[in-house]
Parts: sequence; structure tokens; C-alpha cells
Amino acid sequence: MPDEPGPRVIDADAVAAALDGLGDRASVQQWAERFSVLADPSRLTLLVCIHYAREIAVSDLAVAAGMTDTAVSQALRLLRAHGLVTGHREGRVVRYSLADATVHELIHHVRPHPGAMP
Repeated sequence: MPDEPGPRVIDADAVAAALDGLGDRASVQQWAERFSVLADPSRLTLLVCIHYAREIAVSDLAVAAGMTDTAVSQALRLLRAHGLVTGHREGRVVRYSLADATVHELIHHVRPHPGAMP
């Protein structure tokens, strides 16, 4: 079976610009993984709640998000694994906060601060 010819290039400058902009494909893969974590409405809800609370315990987060403590705990494990949130212990209570500046900025687009100009 003969080799099929490669795709025909119409505009080599456009291809070069696209490749230059694309850069490292591993970086694109990392961003795709981050966005897949954010694509879940429950996890995004938790991140928005954490952002506005600044620090919040699991049970309080569950109440605010309308989820069970177990569901919140499972989602937080994934969010921690991706470096999006951190938790710190105060006695027996663990309080969570955002750990990712990019996600912080994205939340401002998803749910701007109340009273903020659009």
C-alpha cells in the first residue's frame, strides 16, 4: 500500500504561526486536564464557594453548595490533587482555600463579585 501524501499546505506562514503559538504540546495537555477538572458543575460550584468564603470547612462548603459532606470530600481530593485548593487544619477542622491564581481569575468571569460592574 503506497504512503498517502501529507496534507497540502495552503499558507505556510499561517501554519508556522499556528505551530509557534501552539508551542509545547505537553503544556496544552496540562491545560486540557485542568479544564476537564473545572468542567464538572459540582467542582466548579465548590471552587466558586471557596473563593467567596476565602476559607471554608467541608461541612460548611457542603451546605453552601447543596451537596453531601461525602461528595464534597471526594471532589476536594481531586481539586487538591490538581493543585487547585489547599487545606489547613485548625484543631479538628480543615479549612479549604483556593491555591491557583488562574482559577481565581477565571472565577471572576464565571461569577463576578456581587455589585461588581460587568
